[in-house]
Amino acid sequence: MLKKQNFDNNVQMMKANTIVFDIGSTYTKAVAYHLIPGRLTYLGVGQAATTLEDVAIGAQQAEEKIRHQGIAFVQMVNRYSSCSAAGGLRMVAMGYMPQVTAKAAKEVAMTAGARVMEVISVDEPPEYREEVLHEIKPDIILLAGGTDNGDETSALENAKIICKVKTKAMVIIACNRNAQKKAARLLDEAGISNIRVPNIIPTIHELNTKEAREAIHGQFINQIVNARGVKKFCETLNSKEVIPTPGAILFASELLAKGLYGTEGIGSLMLIDIGGATTDVHSAIPELEELKLEERGLVINNEKQFSYRTVEGNLGMRVSANGVLQAVGVQTLLSLMDQSLVEAGEEIIDYIEKVEDMTTYIPQNEKEKNIDHAIAICAIHLAIHRHAGIYAKGDDAIMGVMAGTAMGRDLRHIKNIVCAGGIMVNATDEEKAKIIEGAFENPGNSLLPIDHPRVVFDEHYLMFSLGVLSKWFPDEVLDFMLKDWNIY
Repeated sequence: MLKKQNFDNNVQMMKANTIVFDIGSTYTKAVAYHLIPGRLTYLGVGQAATTLEDVAIGAQQAEEKIRHQGIAFVQMVNRYSSCSAAGGLRMVAMGYMPQVTAKAAKEVAMTAGARVMEVISVDEPPEYREEVLHEIKPDIILLAGGTDNGDETSALENAKIICKVKTKAMVIIACNRNAQKKAARLLDEAGISNIRVPNIIPTIHELNTKEAREAIHGQFINQIVNARGVKKFCETLNSKEVIPTPGAILFASELLAKGLYGTEGIGSLMLIDIGGATTDVHSAIPELEELKLEERGLVINNEKQFSYRTVEGNLGMRVSANGVLQAVGVQTLLSLMDQSLVEAGEEIIDYIEKVEDMTTYIPQNEKEKNIDHAIAICAIHLAIHRHAGIYAKGDDAIMGVMAGTAMGRDLRHIKNIVCAGGIMVNATDEEKAKIIEGAFENPGNSLLPIDHPRVVFDEHYLMFSLGVLSKWFPDEVLDFMLKDWNIY
């Protein structure tokens, strides 16, 4: 059953004392709340174009949009912010086994404001590894390799290569704990900045990403502060820092799924966030935390961690609309449309070309809205299928898999689906329902939900702001999500 958010009827009587911004590459959003101990109330949202020369200007304009709605503010407003405008730090991961290192690097980077540009291992010749570092000029090098008490040679060999290249990157030492002190000494002697964090692969069954993510987050903040006038903007914030937007959304969804001591969350969920450039899918399954390490399987081929996120960079409503077209073809899009409104594939192609050039474009008529909805259905359909695991099609004696075995991220018993994104803000209840129902049709071989999960729409696109506030006010944020979204 589709649920609709149900906000207080008395918000007109309240003054905003808390505002949360999100500095995006195209838009800056602002969400106003009335926050008192034990209670968070949503008041309004505003949006303005991001002013890259000084992000504080766009933030002020977004805040003014809220004031123009008749919402009053207290004199001393508490301000917080997330940000995705920097585009992400360039990261190279160096490890022992390429597939394991790639998986670990992806998990570490997924919400911390970094992009994995290359993964290299000891299988590659030293000259090649040097060339990669010279060409990419990464902001961060993730030095992995070896489980605790396992291989040390790969991490130390890669540390020597990093020293030879004389990189200006920050090196996050996240390898075998027995090799960390030696690697740090080599880097210190070469004058290369480094941070030591617990091994991201302590055992063959386990990924430990929290501390490494926090280290990358710190570097993200340093880069953000030195770019686009953010330093001046940060001085206006209570926290004096910004949080990577994907990380903020992760915090909110994890809190909603898991809850807090004394307050249960809603249980397993999928969060679908469809934007102009990407379609992100995040799943949080609390019961997986109860598994023993050996039940999780090997790191290399399991997706049994509590929280898991995928980002489809070629699937979106504007910048990446052509990626959707290329993935499904014009006839598939046409089949999802009202033939009385859209008669030919050329109309779809022309519209996609237009919105890719005009990324802030809003549909002007029913025909264009029809095309937009078809793009959304296909983008979400592709993204959730790439996020979910599959049933094995055949036997694999080496991997110990039989035909029909569930492999990868198992979403069959997900209880809730949370949908966010611009199209969810602007569409009617009936239109949103059709988009989600269309996207989840024909699950095929994928391990997608089978238990008819309830669907909640983030109609005002609040998830980023709730994630930011959850860092300081988790009880109030959880109470808001459970009660004001009318989930229970």
